[in-house]
Amino acid sequence: MDTNTLVAIVVQVIAGVVGGQAVGAALKQAAMGQVTKILGGAIGGVGGAAILGSLLGGGAVDPAAAAAAAGSAFNLPNLAGGVGGGAILTGIIGAVMNAMKK
Repeated sequence: MDTNTLVAIVVQVIAGVVGGQAVGAALKQAAMGQVTKILGGAIGGVGGAAILGSLLGGGAVDPAAAAAAAGSAFNLPNLAGGVGGGAILTGIIGAVMNAMKK
């Protein structure tokens, strides 16, 4: 694994955590702890970036490799996919946890 790939994955994880924290703050009624928001955001960030990267990157399966080939880890699929994926997965986790409370 080269440095560009590692940086791309770190960017995806951080962007996902940011998205997860934002949704976690908005869903205050869901009993989510910080660990849940961080893990949900991180996993969703990498997954969301992979999905968006494959949609925007012309079928590239690995957005980290596509970012490495493009020379920049700070591209649209990594940032937007990371934030969006982290927010979506954390929102789903919050909704499930909220439904389980009832």
